[in-house]
Amino acid sequence: MTKKSPGRQKPVGDVEAKKPRVFSSCGAAEKWLDGRANIERVRPHRVDPGVFKLDRVRALLKAMGNPEASAPVVHIAGSKGKGSVCEMLASCLGACGYTCGVFTSPHLVDVRERIRVGSTPIPPAAFARLMGEVAGASASVESRHGEPTYFECLTALAMRYFAEQAVDVSVGEGGLGGRLDSTNVVSPAVCGITEIQLEHTAILGDTLEEIAAEKAGIIKPGVPCLTVPQDGAVLSVFERVAGEVGAPLFVLGREIDFTRRFESAHAMGPHTRVCVTTGDLAYEHLAVPFEGEHQAANCGLALGILQQLAGAGFKCRECDVAEGLASASKNGRLEQVWARPRVIIDGAHTGESIRRLINAIGAHIRCDSMVVIFGCAADKDVDTMLEQIGRGADKVIFTRASGNPRASDPYELQRRFEEVHGKMSQVEPNLRDAINTAARAVQRDDLICVTGSFVLAGEAKGLLEAKKREMAGAPG
Repeated sequence: MTKKSPGRQKPVGDVEAKKPRVFSSCGAAEKWLDGRANIERVRPHRVDPGVFKLDRVRALLKAMGNPEASAPVVHIAGSKGKGSVCEMLASCLGACGYTCGVFTSPHLVDVRERIRVGSTPIPPAAFARLMGEVAGASASVESRHGEPTYFECLTALAMRYFAEQAVDVSVGEGGLGGRLDSTNVVSPAVCGITEIQLEHTAILGDTLEEIAAEKAGIIKPGVPCLTVPQDGAVLSVFERVAGEVGAPLFVLGREIDFTRRFESAHAMGPHTRVCVTTGDLAYEHLAVPFEGEHQAANCGLALGILQQLAGAGFKCRECDVAEGLASASKNGRLEQVWARPRVIIDGAHTGESIRRLINAIGAHIRCDSMVVIFGCAADKDVDTMLEQIGRGADKVIFTRASGNPRASDPYELQRRFEEVHGKMSQVEPNLRDAINTAARAVQRDDLICVTGSFVLAGEAKGLLEAKKREMAGAPG
C-alpha cells in the first residue's frame, strides 16, 4: 500500500475516450503514433510555429475525461537538466512511499520509457489499449483543432495512464519551450525551471530573455516556482512573470539556502554533496547521484521542490530522500552500458553539455585513454561541440544514428574536426561498425564514450542490450 498524497482529487481513469480504436498490439499502436507529426524529427527551421496549440491538447484531454486532474503534478521546464531533476524527484518520492508517475522525453530505446510508474515503463498491453483511447479522442477533435502531434498524443497517454494507475503524484518534464508545450495544460502543485541556455533558437527566440519568457510560461498563479541560479537577464524575466501572475519565486542560493562540496570517499569515489534549506526544512550533506558539477544545482532544485511538497503535507524524510537519490536512474547520463571494454553513453548535444561531459569524465572516471564515438544533428552548434570533444578525446570515430533525418554527415564532421585538431579520427558508416572499431582499438583500462545526441546514445544502448540478450541466449 502506498501513501495517499495530500489534497488528492478523485481519479477519473474510468472515463473513456470517445470511440476508442482497437490496436492489435503495442507495435500497431506505435505505428499509428509514428504517423503523427513529430517535431523531434524535424529540422527547427522547418517547424510551423502554428503547430503548438494548447487548445488542441485541452480538447484531446477533455475527450478522455480530463485525466490530468487526477493527482498533484510537479511540472519541470528549462533548457538543460530537466530530465535529471525529474529522475531525482521521482526516485525520492518513490523512496518516501509514494506511487509516482513519470513523464519524460526523449526516450533512449523504447518509447514506453517516457511513461513510467516509478521505474517501470507502461506495459505493452496498456500502451496499446490506452493509445486506442487517444486515437479515438484524436479523431473526435481533429475536425475543429487539427490532428494532435506525436508529443501531444504521448502527453495524453501519460496522463490517462497515471489516472488509471491512481498515482499519488506525477512528475512531468516539459518538451519544447514551456508556454505552448503540451504539458502546460496541468495545474501543478509546484513547478521548477532548470538552467536556461540558448537552444531551439529558431523556435523559442534568439536571446536568453526570449527563451526565458517561453519557459516562464509554466509559472501559474499562486503556485510555488523554483529555479537554479540563472543569468541576470533570465532571472529578471522570471521575476517579472512571477510578479504578474502572483506566484512565489524561490531561487536556489537566494531564497533557498544552498551549498555544495566536492569530495572523494573510498565507498563512493569522487562525488558532490549538497545542503538545501527552505525555512525550517533542511536536507544536509546529501550525495548527488549523477556525475558532473552542474548536477549539484539540479539536485538542489529537486530537493527544494521536495521541501515545497513537504510543506504541503507530503512526508519526505531525509533518510528516505537520501535513499531515493542513491537509487536514481542515470538513463543516458554518463551511463555505463558495457563492462569490457567499458562503454558509456551520454545524451549531451550542445557545446556546453559536451564541455560538462568531458569535465565530468575527467573528475569521476579513471581511464588511460578515451575513444569518443560522435554523431550529432546538423542543426546544432557543431563547431563548438567538436572543439570540446577534441579537448578530451584521444581518438574520435564519427558516425550517424540510423534513420535520423537530422543527422550530420560524418565525413563533414571529420573534415571540420581536422581543421582545428590534429588528433586521430576516422569515419564509420553506422554505429554498429563504430562500436566494433572502437572495441578493437581500446585496451583494458581505456574508455569508449558514445555521445552527441540522445538518438545516438539510445541506439548504442539498444545495440548493446541486444548483444547481452544474444550472449545470454534470451529471445530479443
